[in-house]
Amino acid sequence: GRMAQDMTEKELLKMELDQLKKEVKNERQMISKTGKELKEYIESMAGEDPLLKGVPEDKNPFKEKGGCTIS
Repeated sequence: GRMAQDMTEKELLKMELDQLKKEVKNERQMISKTGKELKEYIESMAGEDPLLKGVPEDKNPFKEKGGCTIS
């Protein structure tokens, strides 16, 4: 496709309008309600959450392989 800077004002506005048409169909909910549900979900998954409980050393793919030795 063409880069955004090559598009005319009209094309950009049409894209924006299409996006808004999609978004208006989204169901809206009160943040007080969804926030509570989100919190409950996070708490229910906490036992499996590596960000909370950490990753066991042997399963950590980013662990440094051996230190450097100075002789």
